[in-house]
Amino acid sequence: MYSLENIARIALTVALLLLAAIIHEVAHGFVAHLCGDDTAKEAGRLTLNPAKHLDPFGSVVLPLLMAIAGGFVFSYAKPVPYNPYRLKNRRRDEVLVAIAGPASNILQALIGAVCFNGAWALVEANNELYFAGAGVLGMTGMQWLLTALSTYVWVNLMLAFFNLVPLPPLDGSKVVCYFLKGEVLQRYYHVQRYAMPILIAVLYLLPRLGLDPLGAYLDFFAGNLYDLLLGM
Repeated sequence: MYSLENIARIALTVALLLLAAIIHEVAHGFVAHLCGDDTAKEAGRLTLNPAKHLDPFGSVVLPLLMAIAGGFVFSYAKPVPYNPYRLKNRRRDEVLVAIAGPASNILQALIGAVCFNGAWALVEANNELYFAGAGVLGMTGMQWLLTALSTYVWVNLMLAFFNLVPLPPLDGSKVVCYFLKGEVLQRYYHVQRYAMPILIAVLYLLPRLGLDPLGAYLDFFAGNLYDLLLGM
């Protein structure tokens, strides 16, 4: 049975995931615009208005189910459209457009970390701030602020490094293609046909068998960077 505080934490995590995912998608479209492709702009997708980006399942239902189940939580917004044939330098610009999403998440994590450390410095200077004010669902305003900021850093790091996994439709696949040529590239295209089953196996089947390469990867990169940014 979930308490009201747990429900509030889940709702907070999903809301912050949605914000991070929207900025991620807008970043793709904005960099495509800078590289000569105005498809996203013409579709009205270069906006932070959630109504333009919400995917009912991927933005709300999926992360809620994953948060309730515990463990890894993922969210996605509607992909921002772009036309690679309108890019100034297709081979180079496709990589720039792909990397823009994870880069935006890293930037958001850095901003969240600066705000968190600033708020924590205030608490250390005046410990009473941490306990001041009326409690809301078991925590004060400052406690909720620190929770929100640390969660925002975490979800952005998770989104950044998860999207760098080199399997389509994730952004890492576009980056990998840039560095492959000839027969190796053709073999990679062949593997891409099975990307979704592979991704499902890595996310859900392997952990049940005691193997969790994705979890180890995310812990190493996202987890260690999270600890570094928040001074843990």
